[in-house]
Amino acid sequence: MIRVLLSCLILVWTQASGADETATRTARGNATLDVITGGKGSPAVAALADIAPDLGRWIVDFAYGDVVSRPGLDLRTRELATVAALTALGNAAPQLKSHIKGALNAGAKPQEVVEVVMQMAVYAGFPASLNGISAVREVFAERGIEHAP
Repeated sequence: MIRVLLSCLILVWTQASGADETATRTARGNATLDVITGGKGSPAVAALADIAPDLGRWIVDFAYGDVVSRPGLDLRTRELATVAALTALGNAAPQLKSHIKGALNAGAKPQEVVEVVMQMAVYAGFPASLNGISAVREVFAERGIEHAP
């Protein structure tokens, strides 16, 4: 009887602890997304609510709450790395534009964004880099950023 009661108490404590941890991850993920999106929330996550809400939660809790918010790199550096990776992939233009905006929101200079995308010509090929520069051009135009090399 005592063993059953103790097991129930441990289960209740573990579930409560897990709920607190999930709330913390979600809060941390949302706070990180707010910096990247300029306080606009994440339209990409909101757009998943009607078809794949779990995917949206994974993005907030895991990607941003656990990984992107880690203390080992500042958010500016992480966003520049993400811009490089998405440029190299070459098949994620909407996400690339979003993370170009995120890099700028996190403090990256326009020249840094351009340089990261240009460097991808060496590692991912000229077509990927050219497509990345097109995304940069669109984001800069949308934001009224004038960039001269």
